[in-house]
Amino acid sequence: MEVQGTKMKRTMSASSLSGDKVVNRQNEDLGNIKDFMLDLDSGCVSYAVLSYGGFLGMGDKLFAVPMQALALDEDNKQFILDVSKERLKDSPSFDQDNWPDSADQQFISRVYDYYGYQQPSWRSSDISSRQR
Repeated sequence: MEVQGTKMKRTMSASSLSGDKVVNRQNEDLGNIKDFMLDLDSGCVSYAVLSYGGFLGMGDKLFAVPMQALALDEDNKQFILDVSKERLKDSPSFDQDNWPDSADQQFISRVYDYYGYQQPSWRSSDISSRQR
């Protein structure tokens, strides 16, 4: 997904993106990027962790979001996620003290299916090669 009229960089550090605001196309605040989960076998980002709700970092709900669902708006230092607040609230989530196992194939499948994306090909090949 691209933001129209915005020049996009090809690589950026994860630390420069962590904490960035996330909005939807209606410019409603959806939270901020808390972290990025890496697939250590491939070195690719498995999903972004979006933090929403709570107060002063307490009680935040965490959502797993495929990177393909996020568009970086570099000019405004924010990401755009094309979902309504209501849809976000029903997406796969977890709490601060109970992060999912990043190798949990069912969780990853639910995340990608919910947002309407296929899992990246590097993920599928890694999974099938590990099961042999």
